[in-house]
This record gives sequence, C-alpha cells and structure tokens, in this order.
Amino acid sequence: MGYTVDDAKLLADRAKLRFSREQLEKATQELNDMIRYVDQLAHVDTEGVPPMSHPHSFANVWRDDEPKEGLSAEDALANAPDRHGQFFRVPRIIAGEEEG
Repeated sequence: MGYTVDDAKLLADRAKLRFSREQLEKATQELNDMIRYVDQLAHVDTEGVPPMSHPHSFANVWRDDEPKEGLSAEDALANAPDRHGQFFRVPRIIAGEEEG
C-alpha cells in the first residue's frame, strides 16, 4: 500500500503548505519511492551484526579540565564598539515604559 495524492494533500494541509495538482502528484511519487527504498532494509540479513550507534568508531579526545586565568575586563572590552565602564553597551531590546 502506497501513499495517494489525497495523503500528500493531507500532509501538505497539516504543514500549512499549498501545492498544485502536479506538485502533489510528484510528491506522492517521491514519497512512495522513499518508502520502497527504506522498505528494502527489512530484507537485509543482519544476523550476527552487532547493533551500533554510529558506523565509524571514533573516540573523543578530552583534555584535563584545569582552571586558567581569564581575560581581564580591559582585554575583553578592547574591541567593543560601545562600552560603559567595564560593561558592553548594547541596544535596548525589551519594550516598556520610558525611564525618566
């Protein structure tokens, strides 16, 4: 059983998308092609193949977490386009009553 044009239209409606009849027919064909392709996996013999989370065996390389000296306020603000003392000055982004 495959997807019909009505199924594709229902999916499009739920996603609030609009398609022409031609686009729906093409999407239906593509959905059915994808389902057939994925269905092939059900016929693959996986007996004796251990489950894995990733096809490659990578190992993370971690360094020791050691405290280090941070930037001074002056260094951190060295390239700031606008500052107020030891702080970055940024545009106000929350609307509210005018301060006065």
